[in-house]
Amino acid sequence: MRHRVRHRKLGRTASHRAALLSSLATSLLKHKRIRTTLAKAKEARSYVESLITKARKNNLHARRQIMSVIHDKEVVKELFNEIIPKIGERPGGYTRVVKLGNRIGDSASMAVIELVDYNDVANAKAETQKEKRQTRKEAKKEVEQKQNVDEAQVLEESSDKK
Repeated sequence: MRHRVRHRKLGRTASHRAALLSSLATSLLKHKRIRTTLAKAKEARSYVESLITKARKNNLHARRQIMSVIHDKEVVKELFNEIIPKIGERPGGYTRVVKLGNRIGDSASMAVIELVDYNDVANAKAETQKEKRQTRKEAKKEVEQKQNVDEAQVLEESSDKK
C-alpha cells in the first residue's frame, strides 16, 4: 500500500534524486521545454512549481533559497527577471506535461515538460527549423532541374551529330 507516500523514488538514492531534480529544474528554466520520461516530468513539475512560487516573493531570502537548489546564476537571473514577470500573476499551474509515447530502446513513457506561457519560444524555434528545411528542399529541386536540363541538352547534341 502507498498510503501517505509522497514522492516518486525514481530508482535512486535521496542525494541522487535531489541532484536529478535540481538539474531537471535548471534545464527547464533555461530552455523552457525539456524532453524526459513521464515519471521524471511529473516529479519535476511539482519541484519547479514550488520554486516558481517561492520566486514570486522576489526578495533576498527567496533568491537565496532558489540559489541553494539551482547552481547556475544566469538561470536564477533569468527566473527572477524574465520568467516571474511573465507568469507570476498565474495562481499556479506554471508547467505543462505532454505525453509523447514510448521510447524505442526500452519502451519508457516519454513526455515533454514546458513552461506554460513560453509556447511562442518553442514555436519560433520550430518555425525556423521548418524554414531551413524548406530552403534546403527548394535548393535540392533547383539542382535536380538543372541536372535534367543539362542531360536533355547532352541528348539533343548527341542526336544532332547522327
